[in-house]
Amino acid sequence: MAPDTRQSAGLDTVRQIWRRRRWVGVVTFGVVVAAAAGLAISLPDLYRATASVIVEHHQVAESFVRSSVTGEVETRLQTISQEVLSRGRLEALIERFDLYRELRRRAPMEAAVEAMRKDIRVDVKGVDSPNGRSATVAFVLSYRGRDPQLVATVVNTLASFYVAENTRLRGAQAAGTVELLRGQLADAKSRLDTQERRVREFRTRWVGELPQQLAVNLATLERLHAQLHLAGANQLRALDRRAVIDKQLADLDHETPTGSPDTNAARLAKMKQELAEMRRRYTDRYPDVARLRADITALERDLGAAEAPAAMPAASGGHGADPAVRRLRAALKAADAEVEGLKAEETRLRAAIEAYQRRVESAPQREQELQELTRDHDTLKDLYGSLLKRYEDAQLAETMEQRQGSEQFRILDAALPPKDPAAPNRFRLLLVGLVAGAGLAVAAMMLREKLDTSFHTVDDLRTLTTAPVLVSIPLIVTGSDRWQRTRRLGFGFAATVAALFVTFEALRYAARGNEWLVGLLVRGS
Repeated sequence: MAPDTRQSAGLDTVRQIWRRRRWVGVVTFGVVVAAAAGLAISLPDLYRATASVIVEHHQVAESFVRSSVTGEVETRLQTISQEVLSRGRLEALIERFDLYRELRRRAPMEAAVEAMRKDIRVDVKGVDSPNGRSATVAFVLSYRGRDPQLVATVVNTLASFYVAENTRLRGAQAAGTVELLRGQLADAKSRLDTQERRVREFRTRWVGELPQQLAVNLATLERLHAQLHLAGANQLRALDRRAVIDKQLADLDHETPTGSPDTNAARLAKMKQELAEMRRRYTDRYPDVARLRADITALERDLGAAEAPAAMPAASGGHGADPAVRRLRAALKAADAEVEGLKAEETRLRAAIEAYQRRVESAPQREQELQELTRDHDTLKDLYGSLLKRYEDAQLAETMEQRQGSEQFRILDAALPPKDPAAPNRFRLLLVGLVAGAGLAVAAMMLREKLDTSFHTVDDLRTLTTAPVLVSIPLIVTGSDRWQRTRRLGFGFAATVAALFVTFEALRYAARGNEWLVGLLVRGS
């Protein structure tokens, strides 16, 4: 079969289907268009008002005062949105401006709140920052409603809510930061004072054993050892001197009781001999040399007194009255006292050496204990200094927040009452109705044709059987058939008109004041 023949056959088939099913298509198309017309005519106008809010960054450079309010603008904007769009806030707005009156009559307040949330839109405007992230510089608030004046008022109220809530939120966060740091600073100060007191008590308790006193203790210990050595030497010399005096007294006890000048002269010669020997070993400033010289001088003075012409009774010349004996006994007593004093000095020096030795031995342990205390003290001191700096920065940041010198929201463009409705787009709705009606009409005709099992042409019969067709009888229309056809057409036309009217009125009634339906049909407008 030639292409022209196939095309002609196809057109004939379409014409035949149209002739048989045209009323199905017409009714379907009419119903859809009537529905679209009812919606387009009766849907309420919805107006959308917008307000632009700009994000003003710090008026004071962050290098001078760093804000204590952390977090991205987007995060804070989400937090503020949750607060502004909360049930309590929206209920107050609905009651204040008497919004969604018809919806509240037939549904609870929750439905009106949810509808208002859907009518409010927040569009964030950002720019690309150097780190590749988008930084928010502004956002646009919009609200959709039936009254243009009321819509603008609601949007401006919402924008003022955002500005006030941002100021309150930043102020509360700054104040909370200051309060938190104040508590931490007080706790750190208390711990630092306690640690300082422990260090002070440790230094007071172990004074003399501290590591910085080790050099002094070693020097003192060396000096005490030298003093002990000198005291021992002095003690030996005192004992030697006591032995000499004791020997001199013993020699006097074996001499004549009269204490004759010859005997004294012999003693004087012996003492001078001892002085000469001591001078060969010591200087004249040596204590034993000085004492021996004093004894020689005293003995010479006694010998001079004995040579006087005064006669003395024999009975008065005993040892008890001999000046030399008395002088030696006094020297012996002084030597004993000196020995006792030197022994006491030695005991004192040994006790002091033992005490300083304990200090030196305890120095490493005290150094370790002091290092632990000092390390804890330095850690707490650094922590306190860090907290103090952060606390002062937080106070400056709080002052900056109170003076609104930090990042703030400012209404850049307040909302004005819109002149033209934002929805519905009636022309587009009618156009969609026409296109949808045409498509549904074609689909309805094809479906009706598909469900019809009767044969209309010889070709339809040949598709089912191979039996030859002997004759084809055309449709014979009588006068009665024409009457019946005309009556059916009249009834069909009346039914079609009624269906169109009912559809139109039903959709018009359903669309009257139905904001939800507008939002559903023009979602995203």
